[in-house]
Amino acid sequence: MTAVDLGALAAEIAREAGDLARRRRSEGVALAATKSTLADIVTEADREVEQLIRERLRVELPDDGFLGEETGAERGSSGRTWVVDPIDGTVNYAYGIPGYSISIAVVEGEPDPERWQNLAAAVYAPALGELFTAVRDEGAWLDGTRLAVNTETPAGALLGTGFGYDPSTHDGDLATVRRVMAMARDVRRMGSAAIDLAYLAAGRLDGFFERGLKPWDFAAGALLVEEAGGVVTRLDPGVDRPMLVAGGPDVHRRLCELITEPRG
Repeated sequence: MTAVDLGALAAEIAREAGDLARRRRSEGVALAATKSTLADIVTEADREVEQLIRERLRVELPDDGFLGEETGAERGSSGRTWVVDPIDGTVNYAYGIPGYSISIAVVEGEPDPERWQNLAAAVYAPALGELFTAVRDEGAWLDGTRLAVNTETPAGALLGTGFGYDPSTHDGDLATVRRVMAMARDVRRMGSAAIDLAYLAAGRLDGFFERGLKPWDFAAGALLVEEAGGVVTRLDPGVDRPMLVAGGPDVHRRLCELITEPRG
C-alpha cells in the first residue's frame, strides 16, 4: 500500500469507529474501570471501538503492528505500526461533551515517537462531524479543504493545552500556563489533544503545549500539524512526562523559549 492508500484506510476505519462510538454514547455510557487515577476513566466503548479498529486492520493488513491505548502493543513484520487512541477525550465522551475523537496514525520504523516516520493519519470527531486527514508530503485536509497553520498572531497567540489527571502534576502544569501567558491572547482547554492538534492544523488555534501525552494521544495530530506547515517537538522525551509543543514556526519557537527559559 502507498501512503495515500494507508491514509484512505485510516480515514475509512476512523469513520466506522466514530460511528460506533457515537451510537454507544446515545445508548448510554458504562464506565468500565479507572486508569492511572480516579479521574482517568475508561469506558466500555473505548474497548469496543479499539477492538473494531484492531480487527479491521488485522483483516486488511495482517503483517502490520499495533499500538493502542487500551490493548497495548503488538509488533508486526511489515515495518509499519498503527498507533490508535479509540476515544481521545474519554471524560468529554462520558459527560456528553462533543469534544472527543478517534485518532489513528500509521508509522514506519520503530514504534517510538523519536524514531518513527509518520506516514498517514486521521482524526475524526464524530459528534462534530469533522474528519481531519493527512498523508506525508501530501498535505493535511478537512472536507476537501487543504489546511494551513496560522503564521501571524498580531493580537497574541490563541493556545491550546491540557492537564494530566494526576493531581500532583497540576501545580507544574499551571506554572507552565503562567509562563506562556506572556505571548497568549487566550488559552483553550478542549479535553482532546487530537482535536487540539487538528484545530491547530486548521488555524483554529495558533499553538499547543501539553506535558505527559502518550504516543497515541499525538501521533495522528502531529502529522496533521506538520503537513499544514507547523512544527511539533517533544522538548524532553527522556523524562517521565515529556512536553509536547506545536505551532506555526514562530509560535513554536516562542513557546519553546518561554517553557524552557531558566526560572529566576
